[in-house]
Amino acid sequence: MKDLLAQFNKAFESKARLNIMSVLMVNDTQSFNALKELLGLTDGNLATHLRALEESGYVAVQKQFIGRKPNTTYSATANGRQAFSDHLNALEEFIRNL
Repeated sequence: MKDLLAQFNKAFESKARLNIMSVLMVNDTQSFNALKELLGLTDGNLATHLRALEESGYVAVQKQFIGRKPNTTYSATANGRQAFSDHLNALEEFIRNL
């Protein structure tokens, strides 16, 4: 049982980070505002979780301007996709062994 728990990725223990990665796994990119609205998070809360995922190398950030308005989009990196898939597989294995 401890071996299965050790396979869980600490970066995805937070519900918000799990939700962010779930959205980014099925969408190529998402804007900050779209993520905020979809997940019901505050600006600060979302920014904190996105920064943690970015620092882990799981999320890539693209900043640009559309007209005069800033537009920040996020996407899952190849490492992030693999880490998230591994985490989900570990959760599934854990549940099967209960």
